[in-house]
Amino acid sequence: MDASSYFREKRITVMGLGLLGGVGDIAYLAEHGAELIVTDLKSEADAKPSLDALAPYPGIRYTLGKHELADFRGRDLIIKAPSTPADSPYIAEARKEGTPVTMWAALFAGFARDAGATIVGVTGTRGKTTVTEMIAAILREAGKPVIEGGNVRGTALLPRLAELSSGTIVALELDSWKLQGFGDARLSPQVAVFTTFFDDHLNYYKGDRAAYLADKANIFAYQGPEDTLVLGKQCAATVIEKYGENIDSRVVIAGEEKLPDTWALKLPGVHNRYDAALALSAVHALGIDDDTSRKALESFAGVPGRLELVREVAGVRVYNDTTATTPEATLAALAALDTGKRSTILIMGGADKELDMNTLLYKIPEYTKRVILLAGTGTDKVLEFLPGASVFDELPKAVNEAFRTAELGDTILFSPAFASFGMFKNEYDRGEQFNALVRAYGN
Repeated sequence: MDASSYFREKRITVMGLGLLGGVGDIAYLAEHGAELIVTDLKSEADAKPSLDALAPYPGIRYTLGKHELADFRGRDLIIKAPSTPADSPYIAEARKEGTPVTMWAALFAGFARDAGATIVGVTGTRGKTTVTEMIAAILREAGKPVIEGGNVRGTALLPRLAELSSGTIVALELDSWKLQGFGDARLSPQVAVFTTFFDDHLNYYKGDRAAYLADKANIFAYQGPEDTLVLGKQCAATVIEKYGENIDSRVVIAGEEKLPDTWALKLPGVHNRYDAALALSAVHALGIDDDTSRKALESFAGVPGRLELVREVAGVRVYNDTTATTPEATLAALAALDTGKRSTILIMGGADKELDMNTLLYKIPEYTKRVILLAGTGTDKVLEFLPGASVFDELPKAVNEAFRTAELGDTILFSPAFASFGMFKNEYDRGEQFNALVRAYGN
């Protein structure tokens, strides 16, 4: 598409500088002649890295530390940030004027559809990043032109518009917030994967899990009979019970048993075989043969921050699972590394998301020899149920204590089960700090 003609002189307000691909996308709009207002609740000091990256574009006007209604009036397009409140008065102001509201992934997907590209979208409470990356790896192994996007920092979608053609396959990780944009656009991927559904983000959804599911349901809400919906067996009954009568696409239900037993993955744990089975089902819909898929999946090394083996120190293996922000994710990690000897030292804790921790708290003693907690509102709620656990208000102290406790053959697992707010900028910052500490230990 001719981005220059589409964006030139368009009055666009971008709500949120973004931590992932947002800066690159904003730069793209500026390069192609858009009249930009960027508004963010971060202060100028906190936004400095993004502002520095956008310094070559002096025409951008910023509103920082607040939002102003005036920035949402008289505009041609609003691009909203993830986690924008559903009742945001600023978005309501734009809608009152009939201004279109979208998000980066949905904006790109609209252009991809117009170009005739095939869109593969992956959502779910857990597993969506890994499944997306597995699908992309299989497509690359098959020699297909693939564009992938999702919750990966430093990636931007709009700069890749020029690559779109009728042969391109776009693999997108789509959380519930991104799928709000797909709902606004009345757009669903041709191949949709719904991995799992657990309680999450209930602080944002004010305890309404039906609203959380409704946002995710946009991944198949606008599919047609020629499209495919792959449902993980964990969430299939929930999705079908709620939306079965409204699903027009071909439905495939998959779990780890769909992955041949002879396929040997590098990644530990049943949950990774489950993810691989969903990826395999998705690429079947694209006509990819199993020999190609097997080669790609057996060589797949995983995603940073998702049960990532960082280092082995004196016979102690250390894993970074910073993206485990729910109890189910931490349980999956504990089970994947279980040796039956309670040899895991678990570092967990953080900010509360109003999730039910009961099952995790019940299971922790079965897997762990020691629990080390990071301070936070979530930690405050579970501390009394973890006798003997230590609490630290700094990550270096927690890591040092884990190494001090560990013995030959033990595992140190950093799998927080809570959000990162407070002590860290985000879960990626949390994981990077952990990796740096582990790699520097003993040096």
